[in-house]
Amino acid sequence: MSDLALLSKLSSLPQSLKIEVMDYIEFLEKKYESSKTHPKAGCMQGTFKMEDDFDEPLDDFKEYTE
Repeated sequence: MSDLALLSKLSSLPQSLKIEVMDYIEFLEKKYESSKTHPKAGCMQGTFKMEDDFDEPLDDFKEYTE
């Protein structure tokens, strides 16, 4: 739908419905803005470093494994 067709339909509505349309447009704008702030998958890549000894047993649990 073109902007001109949308404007034509909007101009034919009574004032009370134009207000409802405006409210709905504002709702959609807020919804769209909030969806843009969600983090994307992989955005933390490179932030954490995995140590080479990650899989090694911890000394704190040595007494339980012996």
